[in-house]
Amino acid sequence: MLSICLINFIFLLMISSASFLLSIWFLYYDFNMVVELELLSLNSSMIEMVILIDWMSLLFMSFVLFISSMVIYYSQEYMELDKNLNRFILLVVMFVLSMMLLIISPNLISILLGWDGLGLVSYCLVIYYQNIKSFNAGMLTALSNRIGDVALLMSIAWMLNYGSWNFIFYLDLMKNDFYMMLISYFVLLAAMTKSAQIPFSSWLPAAMAAPTPVSSLVHSSTLVTAGVYLLIRFNFSFSQNLLFILLLISSITMFMSGLGANFEFDLKKIIALSTLSQLGLMMSILALGEYKLAFFHLLTHALFKALLFMCAGNIIHNMSNCQDIRFMGSLIQCMPLTCVFFNICNFSLCGLPFLSGFYSKDLIVEVMSMEFLNMFIYLIFYISIGLTVCYSFRLSYYTLSGVMNFLSLNSLSDKNFVMLKGMSGLIIWVIMMGSILMWLIFPSPYFICLPFLFKIMALLMILIGMSLGYQMSKFKINDSLKSLKNVILVSFLGLMWNMPYISTYGINLYPIKMGEIYTKNFDQGWMEYFGGQNLSKKLIFLSQFFQFFSNNHLKIYFLMMIMWLIFLLLNF
Repeated sequence: MLSICLINFIFLLMISSASFLLSIWFLYYDFNMVVELELLSLNSSMIEMVILIDWMSLLFMSFVLFISSMVIYYSQEYMELDKNLNRFILLVVMFVLSMMLLIISPNLISILLGWDGLGLVSYCLVIYYQNIKSFNAGMLTALSNRIGDVALLMSIAWMLNYGSWNFIFYLDLMKNDFYMMLISYFVLLAAMTKSAQIPFSSWLPAAMAAPTPVSSLVHSSTLVTAGVYLLIRFNFSFSQNLLFILLLISSITMFMSGLGANFEFDLKKIIALSTLSQLGLMMSILALGEYKLAFFHLLTHALFKALLFMCAGNIIHNMSNCQDIRFMGSLIQCMPLTCVFFNICNFSLCGLPFLSGFYSKDLIVEVMSMEFLNMFIYLIFYISIGLTVCYSFRLSYYTLSGVMNFLSLNSLSDKNFVMLKGMSGLIIWVIMMGSILMWLIFPSPYFICLPFLFKIMALLMILIGMSLGYQMSKFKINDSLKSLKNVILVSFLGLMWNMPYISTYGINLYPIKMGEIYTKNFDQGWMEYFGGQNLSKKLIFLSQFFQFFSNNHLKIYFLMMIMWLIFLLLNF
């Protein structure tokens, strides 16, 4: 009897293949289809479900389904000791279905259903291991994403001005309308929270508390890419001012996360920060008006990032759940196949010719070089490319070469055959899919005319990044932490410019402190003394005093007589 993992794996793989073939057919004939399903008709009112099927939605859907099928197959062995494996697989399937709903929706209501589905299921998956760290990370993830959900609800409210929520019909036509501009700003806010742009970046590394297969799915093709996909759909309605804001925020995010990854020692967090850097790259090229290039990089990045997390999961699984890269080293001798996959993904992430990441990344950089931009954007793009290579090379150096720093009695090996099969399904596409997608999405080639120095600038930055990564690997961080300035600098850069503190303490701590002050001064202070509580005490005291008189009247009478006599004697 087939397990639930295998059933889901086969089912998702079949739909993925069909979706990919359909997308090629739709792309070749430039064919779009809007399907309206009538759910309920009451008098003159109809409730309909609208589905948009075009080459973009079908292609993205095929990638999401393919990656999720491989992740589910991989989870069969990674989560084999888990008592609730079936529940885990069903949660992952729900996650993928929410993403499907978001991809095929040209309607803001159905997008919200998929959007909220992603938020809720991601919370369940982040807190899956049920410890304090997971609960904190889950709350941070859920509450950060709630901001985006509210922005989407606001855009739904404003969309009512057009009499329909099918935004796809109004984007280009109503571009200069005030309502559409307002909706665009709300959609941008929603996408920024989902794709973890500054200042909502801190939830992305925190979401690493989830099991590694979930991280692989979240960081490649589902949760974080939902924001980018929404912006790709909405890109026709964006004004120049809004695109400028997006360009500034996304380029700073790209730089910040690339810098932070160089000071991180947690294997999964380094890869998470690399995802953030790539999201910044997608957003910034989208802000330059090249939505097809952003989509191209979204797809190629999904493949190598999913496999990168799978390799990291295999390493962590073998190293008894140790994630610190300082304990690793010389893994190439113990786990050769995993390390080969890991290296190929790292090279693809860096944009090394002729892997899948190269085709999208190099094209993005060259198109950016042809734009009329200021020096800040130009430099930050190239520095971010150098930083990507720097942390990738540092990661490879720490994990693959040098001396084994783990327990001397260890059982590291490449014997997790089910996990390796799941990873092998992705490696072919990591190598080949860049060129295939380029031939599909851009049938007529781009003409890029640049000076020789501009043309080799990306390659120069890769080489500089490699040398810097090598130097940083040899550089002992403990020796440099002698002075307080260095401690502050390293902690500032390593903690994503203190963003986790701002988004947790800034939201939690200071309102609680204010509450404490108010409690002391109002509820338990002068307001209470002059207010209701003191008044009630006085009334209770007076009533008790009079009750004392009424209960002991004879004794009190004689006592009062004596007091009256004493009073008379004293005065006369």
